[in-house]
Amino acid sequence: MKVQITNAMLMAFVMNLLFCKAIGLTQGVMAREGETDMWVATIFAIAQGLAMMFVTVVAVRRIPGKDLIEHASVLLGKWTGKLAGTIAFVFFLGSYIVLLITFVFHMRDYFLPGFPLIVFVLAAVVIPLYAVFHGLEVTGRLAMVGVFAIIILNLLVLSGSFNAMDVKRLLPVFETGVWNTVATSRHADTDFAMATMTAAMILPFVKDPKVWWKAGAGGILFGGVLVLLWPLIEVGTLSARETGHYILACMQMARSAEIGLFIHRYEMIMVAFFAFSLFVQLMMSIYCASISAAHVIGVANYKKLVVPVSIVLGAVGYWVVSDQERAMRLVEQFWPLIALPIAFGLPIVILLAGWVFRGRLPAVK
Repeated sequence: MKVQITNAMLMAFVMNLLFCKAIGLTQGVMAREGETDMWVATIFAIAQGLAMMFVTVVAVRRIPGKDLIEHASVLLGKWTGKLAGTIAFVFFLGSYIVLLITFVFHMRDYFLPGFPLIVFVLAAVVIPLYAVFHGLEVTGRLAMVGVFAIIILNLLVLSGSFNAMDVKRLLPVFETGVWNTVATSRHADTDFAMATMTAAMILPFVKDPKVWWKAGAGGILFGGVLVLLWPLIEVGTLSARETGHYILACMQMARSAEIGLFIHRYEMIMVAFFAFSLFVQLMMSIYCASISAAHVIGVANYKKLVVPVSIVLGAVGYWVVSDQERAMRLVEQFWPLIALPIAFGLPIVILLAGWVFRGRLPAVK
């Protein structure tokens, strides 16, 4: 029986996939570059994420039951399809690495500084690997739990920070210039790119193609609003300059927030909820990388490649994250240059190819 997930699960996947790195690493990078306008840049990124999702949905709906890479094979030939699969694999390799950086920096730097790095890498490989073998439906259910965890986490941070927030710190708008604000949004765009590229791989398994756009756009909007809450609070409480001093500004927020008289530093509570969403992201990176590799090699069952793909992702990720300077250079400088051309370019190429070679489409909807 063909694997199928609900449109609600698709929305949950999208919300999870753009959350953890967005509130973890991305906000500190945006604060250093965009200063007070970091929250405006996040709004630009939400709009650009909607555009990416729209193009992706329109491109994938043209051939029922086939993902974006299979579209490339049908429309542009077998070898072009393999090239598209290789490009997609590079994207999901990169997404796994930046998520591993997010995971390690949270857990090792703030909670377990004495633990060997290999322990964290093994956890980020073995746990997602186990879930991927159980199928997309299982990960979809975990994504639903992840949405609940994200909402609770945001409510906790908002309730613990609201009294200290000064709205005046959010102004003036475009203090660093309109172009700089738009350029700063590219860092948040990489988070939305993870969601749209994953959607390009799993849409064929989602029920009722007629509401793909509604579910995908809903995930972008709701997830984007939950992400936007963090730069608003960080600028309103810590200030943009102080936010930029931290690699993980969200952890400083968790340390500073106070709920009532007794719960003050609740970063451990934060990570407990945060972990659900982060592991869903790691699972989907391994899953999509395995499917991409299967298309390149020509293997019908992607599960045959899950273990070797996971080993490759874990090994490269270990090498990157073992040097903090190298890891942050990837996140700040190289990842936007890799992720955005792929996430924007690949769906657009397939969309245009569908118009040019529409005669090769077995079914048009």
